[in-house]
Amino acid sequence: MESFLAFSLEELPFVVVSLIVAFTVHEFAHAYVAYKFGDDTAKDQGRLTLNPIQHLDPIGTILILIAGFGWARPVPVDRRNFQNPRLAGVLVSLAGPMSNFIIALIAYAILFFSLGGGIPPFFLDMLNMMVWLNVVLFVFNLLPFPPLDGYRIIEDLSPASVRVKLSQYEQYGTLIFLIVVITPLYQYTIQPIFSTIMPAVLQGFNSIFMTLFG
Repeated sequence: MESFLAFSLEELPFVVVSLIVAFTVHEFAHAYVAYKFGDDTAKDQGRLTLNPIQHLDPIGTILILIAGFGWARPVPVDRRNFQNPRLAGVLVSLAGPMSNFIIALIAYAILFFSLGGGIPPFFLDMLNMMVWLNVVLFVFNLLPFPPLDGYRIIEDLSPASVRVKLSQYEQYGTLIFLIVVITPLYQYTIQPIFSTIMPAVLQGFNSIFMTLFG
């Protein structure tokens, strides 16, 4: 059974809990910021909640356990309800990845202050997984490929003429992204991004806490 999973059976409980927290908070953050900028779409559909059932996508969740990548249910956003669609759109898109960054930072802080304090090993393993998985989601969702948040940010920041061209090729961008993710091309494209940015983020966390509390 273990050979069919992207994680070991020992890691699986920590992955499941971390995913539920990460996906739920990520989608709630999108819904909350959209609501604050005047869009009730997500709220009206019951997505302005921290109830995981409203945010988890069964297929996307299973895939991340098996293949190592997946997705939650995207929060519906109607940019026509924003007074300043471009600014609000950027902030709504950015809210999801930033929520994962904040979760990772909080988990790292707890881990930092817990070391040497007689904390049970399973709790330390949970914190480590929470940090790692949320940093992964933070970096992953900022990649400039549809339908990721990074692409939406670029789309909202672009002039109208560019946005029209982006929308014309968006379906192909999604296909290209899927090919890059699920084929060996991953190790030459996305993998180098993770191997560079993720250590930098974690080193940044360590530098902050060592400087302030070390």
